[in-house]
Amino acid sequence: MIYKNTVRIFARMKMNFVTAIFLLGILSCGTNTSRSTASAISAPEQDVVLVLDPDASDSNISWDKTVHDFGDVSVEDGPLSCTFTITNNGSEPVAIFEVVSSCGCTDVKWTREPLMPGKSGTISATYKNEDGPTAFDKTLTVYISGVKKPVVLRLRGVVHEKKKSLSQLFGAQKLGDFGIKTRELKLGTLRQGLSASESVTVANLGSRPLTVSFADVSQQLSLTVTPNPIPAGATANLTYTVAADPSLYGRNAYFATPVLNGSKAAGSLSVMAFTQENFAAWSESERENAAIPMFENSTVSFGVVSAGSHITASFTCKNRGKAPLHIYKADSEDPALTLTADIPDIPAGNSSTIDFSLDTSLLAKGDCVIMLSLITNSPLRPVVNLFVTGEIR
Repeated sequence: MIYKNTVRIFARMKMNFVTAIFLLGILSCGTNTSRSTASAISAPEQDVVLVLDPDASDSNISWDKTVHDFGDVSVEDGPLSCTFTITNNGSEPVAIFEVVSSCGCTDVKWTREPLMPGKSGTISATYKNEDGPTAFDKTLTVYISGVKKPVVLRLRGVVHEKKKSLSQLFGAQKLGDFGIKTRELKLGTLRQGLSASESVTVANLGSRPLTVSFADVSQQLSLTVTPNPIPAGATANLTYTVAADPSLYGRNAYFATPVLNGSKAAGSLSVMAFTQENFAAWSESERENAAIPMFENSTVSFGVVSAGSHITASFTCKNRGKAPLHIYKADSEDPALTLTADIPDIPAGNSSTIDFSLDTSLLAKGDCVIMLSLITNSPLRPVVNLFVTGEIR
């Protein structure tokens, strides 16, 4: 091996199962994980150069999808199978070293030969569906040459004891004939400079094809339905994507109103996403010299108070890093807790307080726990969660 900025392995090899395990062992340095069963696919002997670049990203590979949603199925459907396709968009060969399943309930097979530039391979997974009626969300962790971090694929769905009608599954929050399980959609974490997507299953509960478009769509949000129109009595995938807005951090809601066969629906859909800073392009030096927020206490208790009391208190933060600490946003999970002043930038080595007030008249009696999330410019602590607790009588 030659160790420089890029580590290159030059070998004449057959990418068989033993070779893949050996290479993974070099990469993982003894990681103790359980591996799924797999069957090898023989490959012709050839000269292969695999580039293991510790600074590489996954920009040279693409997937047809990273999540497969089986939707609503029944116990009697038996094992559930799907396939993910990976394409090598780079100029060097890549190989799938290993695929690790999150549990023994999922079997997996994958293409073993190296993928030449422009070529594709597959990962086929089968969920055994032996756990009875339950929701499932399983992961496949994929280790690929030239990619710094493993790629996580997901298989999910809901298993019912018996098959249910579309109205039973999608009628609770329907908009006309547009069936959907919930109008409040979640996206998860969104990093600045990027976009994130998620999809859910929707249904046409009517007796004629349903063409779906959207109006009053928030900036940064886009939605597509496939197939469209949705055949009568059939399901479709609703994919929603949010592109990060440089001016927005923390929790933000995005909205769209379905337009069904040309008529605007009576209600709207919301998409909730949590945006934080993106440190992927930061150098090692920038990371080492960044801000580091440290708090004397992560929890403030106001004790026992009477309902209707107004409480003021504070958290004390010290910046133990080498650069000023900037807090982009402080997100309270309950409107009863608000900041009483803006949070100034905290110079390296300095301390500052984060002052807040709590209006208990807006809260129910009993034990109280409210989380306050700070979104920061610290790669070590991009999000800091603080808690306010007590009892209201």
